[in-house]
Amino acid sequence: MTKTLSRFLYGGDYNPDQWTEETWPEDIKVFKKADLNSATINIFSWAVLEPREGVYDFSKLDKIVQELSDANFDIVMGTATAAMPAWMFKKYPDIARVDYQGRRHVFGQRHNFCPNSKNYQRLDSELVKKLAQHYADNPHIVVWHVNNEYGGNCYCGNCQNAFRDWLRNKYKTLGALNKAWNMNVWSHTIYDWDEIVVPNELGDAWGPESSETIVAGLSIDYLRFQSESLQNLFKMEKAVIKKYDPEKPVTTNFHSLPNKMIDYQKWAKDQDIISYDSYPTYDAPAYKPAFLYDLMRSLKHQPFMLMESAPSQVDWQSYSPLKRPGQMAATELQAVAHGADTVQFFQLKQAVGGSEKFHSAIIAHSQRTDTRAFRELADLGQKLKEAGPTILGSKTKAKVAIVFDWSNFWSYEYVDGITQDLNYVDSILDYYRQFYERNIPTDIIGVDDDFSNYDLVVAPVLYMVKAGLAEKINSYVEKGGHFVTTYMSGMVDSTDNVYLGGYPGPLKDVTGIWVEESDAMVPGQKVRVTMDGKEYETNLMCDLIHPNDAKVLATYADEFYAGTAAVTENNYGKGRAWYVGTKLDYQGLTQLFNHIVLETGVESLVGDSHKLEVTKRVTDDGKELYFVLNMSNEEKTLPNKFADYEDILTGEKAKSSMKGWDVQVLTK
Repeated sequence: MTKTLSRFLYGGDYNPDQWTEETWPEDIKVFKKADLNSATINIFSWAVLEPREGVYDFSKLDKIVQELSDANFDIVMGTATAAMPAWMFKKYPDIARVDYQGRRHVFGQRHNFCPNSKNYQRLDSELVKKLAQHYADNPHIVVWHVNNEYGGNCYCGNCQNAFRDWLRNKYKTLGALNKAWNMNVWSHTIYDWDEIVVPNELGDAWGPESSETIVAGLSIDYLRFQSESLQNLFKMEKAVIKKYDPEKPVTTNFHSLPNKMIDYQKWAKDQDIISYDSYPTYDAPAYKPAFLYDLMRSLKHQPFMLMESAPSQVDWQSYSPLKRPGQMAATELQAVAHGADTVQFFQLKQAVGGSEKFHSAIIAHSQRTDTRAFRELADLGQKLKEAGPTILGSKTKAKVAIVFDWSNFWSYEYVDGITQDLNYVDSILDYYRQFYERNIPTDIIGVDDDFSNYDLVVAPVLYMVKAGLAEKINSYVEKGGHFVTTYMSGMVDSTDNVYLGGYPGPLKDVTGIWVEESDAMVPGQKVRVTMDGKEYETNLMCDLIHPNDAKVLATYADEFYAGTAAVTENNYGKGRAWYVGTKLDYQGLTQLFNHIVLETGVESLVGDSHKLEVTKRVTDDGKELYFVLNMSNEEKTLPNKFADYEDILTGEKAKSSMKGWDVQVLTK
């Protein structure tokens, strides 16, 4: 049985191979001064571990493992397979990726390996076998960290041949493939498997990668195939590790959307614990990282690891202001509030060279501990040392779910026609914000999750409805569930062929409407809708809706379709479904969800009017932990509900006034 984390981890990526051994003991002293208790090592050390093929040298890694073990650090052990040494490119050119433009890469950067190269697979598994054999019995290693931030596609001959095999397995016959991809269009019929080519910029795709294509079925299948190809690499490494170390959890770090290349929901079943790298931009609204944390928690419906985050600035964002006093702790604790059982940074010591030398760290270039940033890091470490044992393993319980699906992500942004401004993530965030600002716990689920666990399921722009999904939605609502969907929903099947008979295709019955046409809004154009006697603006598109059984909640006030339905509500069995036929502005969507929340009975964690973020985690013994976060520079008042609560971060009574970036974790 796979173990879980035994303590709340506070640490991050340490790259001792970039430093002389004489500096390591002093580094560890500084880490302990900040109350760090863990270090992630060996992420990019392949060239050190294997300087020539088959020649392994773990002596330096052994030394840092011993130093960290002697200091009672928990170790997250990387497999070092994310960046390849130069000799591999020289000896085995086929390991290098071919990019979307058809160019084979040369040595450099990272994420540059072909997942279907037999040479890469062999060399990868041999290194991991040596590592697992060598370190399996070390009790200080608590997690195995495979590769790093998988992503990116390859379009080489290896991948093309493997893709053809993947398609044979999926479709069995060329007749079924041609039908699925509707290949009679533009004389694309395939008569032999070796006529299938990868959809790169030289073939049936063009423009920015994974956004423009002639044959959407082909391109979507290729994204599925590439995601599975990388997933197979992860599974290969995990199997090698488990042979020698069956109990310790194995993970790989997911990174922020929009990462189209990896279907995290498909990968989640193979992760012993989800781990995530969080780097919100300076101008990201607080609900966006909250959404991503909820997504990570929901992948396995259990706590996750915050594997990477920034103590202050990052190097790769166009603009990276310093985090304001208190902001670092607030942003880290926001992840904990939404389900993280670790706080880990990239990086623990700031590099002197390379592209990441200006990425912030626990030990900055000044190498001093009397700085504002270090004091805040040490203060957070002390708080997590005290509160971590209580927080560890506690769960989030949500009665609202938002559907986020990678096949929809891919297919929605391949759409040609209506408007070029379709953005899947932004559309989802519009709806997530409604629950975030109401302090209503929300899971971010896939189409295969169990809807019956929720009182309300919201599926914005559910463009692709695979076989069986409509029946699942109908059954959920018929039995008393509540369902919301929108424009650009129920339009195509799993191979991107349109459902005939009017939109939203197989969702027409549950929504009680059909859509005749969709009017695109050109830049700057607004169309007003009337709802509850007030007018609101919309943009992007307006569906021309024909209600069948549905009740009209809002009507258009402009254009030739003025007076027709814009938003509808339909009773279906014991439940109810809403259809939102246009992109309502924030005020309009807020008004609509005032109604939906009231009708469905989903409850906020706190009834007071305030501008704080409030979430809740519940321990196994039933203790409720309320995370109250002020994600702004402005002072705010604590809701009255918490007047007699205690803050487990300080051991003191709850403060009635919260300064900018202040956080309290409250319980009775």
